[in-house]
Amino acid sequence: MQIIPAIDLKDGGCVRLLHGDFAAETRYEVTPAALYTQYADIGARWLHVVDLDGARDGTQAHLGIIEDLAARGRLALQVGGGLRERAAVDRTLRAGARRVVIGSLAVTEPDRVGAWLDELGPEAVVLAFDVRLDAAGIPRLATHGWREQTTLTLWDAVERFLPHGLRHVLCTDVARDGALEGPNVDLYSDAVRRYRAIEWQASGGVRAGTDLAALRAAGAAGAVCGRALLEGRLSTEEMQPYLPAA
Repeated sequence: MQIIPAIDLKDGGCVRLLHGDFAAETRYEVTPAALYTQYADIGARWLHVVDLDGARDGTQAHLGIIEDLAARGRLALQVGGGLRERAAVDRTLRAGARRVVIGSLAVTEPDRVGAWLDELGPEAVVLAFDVRLDAAGIPRLATHGWREQTTLTLWDAVERFLPHGLRHVLCTDVARDGALEGPNVDLYSDAVRRYRAIEWQASGGVRAGTDLAALRAAGAAGAVCGRALLEGRLSTEEMQPYLPAA
């Protein structure tokens, strides 16, 4: 398992949202380029970049930043936010992203996204599924910046894309995101048990090295870390086993 640092872009700067709420924003006085260098220096191989303006408005507000980061050549980028049309996907890949991250559209228009998987190949596409657990503990998908709740389960969504060679899934437990309350390890253990061929990326709640160890034991391929890294909550020693280029 490896740490995948995350940068969330809004209005050209780096922020974090609590539970995806644009009204609960924390802005960090550091540039995307500085964070890129910091994460490359500690030994990360991938960087997860989210265009929050794009996710909210459907526009691509930060392609210039993505091009700049990709041109530095030290980290592979997976980029999401506002990728609702094939033209936007292609622009993001041309800007230098190694993978595109597709969220709500994979739920609302699975046939179209399945065709993208067929055309681009499973290594170029990450499907991002955001879930809330219902009263029975079943992960149900939330869409459109978590504003809309569906009855579709995470397992239903994954099954839909297996015939298209789905390999990379980023799964966020909405209740844990940005809260530093620990990841939902049981969710990822269940996901890995059900679909061992999927490279599961866990997102939401990482706060300490013990959380990383628990996710590795659960079988996660990656741990997407945002706030914990931005606020220096993980020591170099804690991160070392999960930084493949260190």
